[in-house]
Amino acid sequence: MTRTVFCRKYGEELPGLPVPPYPGEKGQEIYRTVSQQAWKEWLGQQTMLINERQLNLASADDRKYLNEQMEKFLDNEDYDRAAGYVPPE
Repeated sequence: MTRTVFCRKYGEELPGLPVPPYPGEKGQEIYRTVSQQAWKEWLGQQTMLINERQLNLASADDRKYLNEQMEKFLDNEDYDRAAGYVPPE
């Protein structure tokens, strides 16, 4: 049976992640509050941000920026998007 969570992005019960995506408390929080659907969408946004802004994941500043954008995305706040990107209908 699929584990469900009350997704903080969508405000409803949805299938949860099979494992925490990060180690530590941050990973546990995401595991408890983010659905598979929301996480998959974030990963797509993250990839676009990394590519467009040429982020270096070895840089603490770039990782901090991505974490800030992730929180905004998952909390339905205004987050940075790739310039000119129009999501499919």
